[in-house]
Amino acid sequence: MALPEVPSIDRLQRRLQATDYSRWRSMVEATGGCAHPVRLSGHWMITDKTTGTVLTSPDGNPAMRSGHLFAPCGNRRESVCPACSDRYAADAFHLVRAGMTGGTKGVPDTVADKPRLFVTLTAPSFGPVHNRRTSANGKQVPCRCGRYHHEHDPAIGQPIDAAAYDYTGHVLWQAHAGKLWNRFTIYLRRHLARAAGISVKEFKDHARLSYAKVAEFQRRGIIHFHAVIRLDGPEGASDATPTWATPELLTDAIHAAHAATAVEAPEIGGRDRLLVWGEQIDIRPIRAVDADQVEDDHGTITDDRLSSYVAKYATKGTGKSEAADRPIRSREHIELLTASEHHKQIMRTAWDLGDLEELDGLNLRRWCHMLAFRGHFLSKSQRYSTTFKQIRGDRQTWRLEQNLDELGVTADSIAVVNNWEMTGVGHHSPEEKELALAIAERKRQARQDRYANERKD
Repeated sequence: MALPEVPSIDRLQRRLQATDYSRWRSMVEATGGCAHPVRLSGHWMITDKTTGTVLTSPDGNPAMRSGHLFAPCGNRRESVCPACSDRYAADAFHLVRAGMTGGTKGVPDTVADKPRLFVTLTAPSFGPVHNRRTSANGKQVPCRCGRYHHEHDPAIGQPIDAAAYDYTGHVLWQAHAGKLWNRFTIYLRRHLARAAGISVKEFKDHARLSYAKVAEFQRRGIIHFHAVIRLDGPEGASDATPTWATPELLTDAIHAAHAATAVEAPEIGGRDRLLVWGEQIDIRPIRAVDADQVEDDHGTITDDRLSSYVAKYATKGTGKSEAADRPIRSREHIELLTASEHHKQIMRTAWDLGDLEELDGLNLRRWCHMLAFRGHFLSKSQRYSTTFKQIRGDRQTWRLEQNLDELGVTADSIAVVNNWEMTGVGHHSPEEKELALAIAERKRQARQDRYANERKD
């Protein structure tokens, strides 16, 4: 007996027509379209501190809520959650920009007059890779392999001879990159003190080195550091820079520290390795924001666009073409990734080296999915500017004040009751995730359009 055919129903359409869709959509909208929301169950209310009664909003409804809601996952990677990545990028923009231009986030606008440089520190070569090379006049020249590569050629960044590529050196350098940066800042202070004619111990009484740096993965699977470096007075951004501190002196000190910095890697198989920066280093002065480009005709960086540039790389991190979004659980897991053979080999090397007793302190297996990079993608010195915690706290305070204004009360007269428990993470179906991503993309496009119109105005 033939069974009747089941009509084909579009799952997206079925979710859109569900009775709870409006409620679900409002929860997703509140997170900005988070792809992996934290599902919470509980209640909140705003009560009068004296009487304990629940306040009433202007529309006549009580200022309380119970049931379920979503909280953003907070993942900064665009490949994991575009909505939370956008929020992180916006916070990173304000954090970096506050330290360059001042006048916001508690940083005085006088920082714009201090010596400020945009510095790029690169990794050394561990073997020739395919790339797009250009001559001095901008004309493209053949790669070492003899071919011309187009911009999106997947071969770019891959070793020309994988058998001769130093994967062990690559992994060890990557695992020590954070330590290499720390050693660089120590040498930088030493050279600045020497140039100023004071002792290293006295340097902290005369000046302070402030910076914000971001790590960017290159297509060969190694990171470069981009950093905004600023010279302050001993108390930080609000303190006047000493008269001897000039951009030229800071530039010379950076060159000297770059050449002197080295970290000794643990001995493996009787071989010692001295880890250093790559020969390429880029140092450019930063001038006040009064132009439309990141770089002007004289190679000078401007504040506004540079902040966006740094924020972009802070959220870019490692995409699917470079590494994995989640920790690696086994060597076999690496083979299932949709990464290039070169990046898989980096992870295999990190996984195998992670089994060596002399490298226990590097936690290479834990950071295998990051191609052995163990640091933060965006970090800063203590007094460069504000903090992510402060920015998020200010946002929460602003939202609370908006709610209190609507209720016509002040913070000292009310009590906020919050009682929520986590019930799960993520959407219940691929269709819900797809709809959430569409909401996030719509919001992103609306922001970009609004920003473009504001720039024109």
